[in-house]
Amino acid sequence: MSPDQITVVVPTYNERENLADIAAAITDQGYFLCVVDDGSPDGTGAIADSLSATDPRISVIHRPRKEGLGPAYTEAFNALIAGESRVIIEMDADFSHDPADLPRLVEAVEDGADLAIGSRYVAGGSTPDWPIVRQLVSKTGNLYARIMLGIPIRDATAGFRAFRREALAQLPYEKAEASGYGFQVEMAWRAVEKGLNVVEVPIAFRDRTRGKSKMGLAIVTEAMWLVTVWGFGRLVRRNK
Repeated sequence: MSPDQITVVVPTYNERENLADIAAAITDQGYFLCVVDDGSPDGTGAIADSLSATDPRISVIHRPRKEGLGPAYTEAFNALIAGESRVIIEMDADFSHDPADLPRLVEAVEDGADLAIGSRYVAGGSTPDWPIVRQLVSKTGNLYARIMLGIPIRDATAGFRAFRREALAQLPYEKAEASGYGFQVEMAWRAVEKGLNVVEVPIAFRDRTRGKSKMGLAIVTEAMWLVTVWGFGRLVRRNK
């Protein structure tokens, strides 16, 4: 697959310290980049526009306010599904996802995956910068999602993933209930429900070194609450 058939979507909010470098790391591999900026007050959107003005592979979607990961991805997906990209990739702006792993996700799609997830929790995956408590919280959350939703995915919360365009078009992302990282769980679950081929590719997930994390208690709470609601709803439907 030609690199120019692949688009990496990077949502941003106050990522001025990282955006130029992550953009270069993506486009240097020949991929297209779609930046979705949620009205960053630090000028990230202006930096994105400047990058786009000098590189036709970079496009920018400006959103008026911070509304969460799900709505940002939804807007990008709607634009890209109608375009020429055969593979659409989700990726963070802060280098917690290594751009060098992008070809491995693309290769998994080329080999037949409808959704390839960069996974911390399959053999070969890791979170080398995390303390034990953070690892336990994340692994427990993923185990809970796996049990409640009946999915085999070990890292359903992962934000580094590649979709085959036709597979993404089958998912109800526009009707997603989650706006934060629960969106990732919801789309993984829906992919399994649709019978799509989901594979996990081991990655090392690193902590950011520049800028501030957007993860907070409200995002975690939303995800856990929705997984609980979805899980009990699934049990009720199964027992009817």
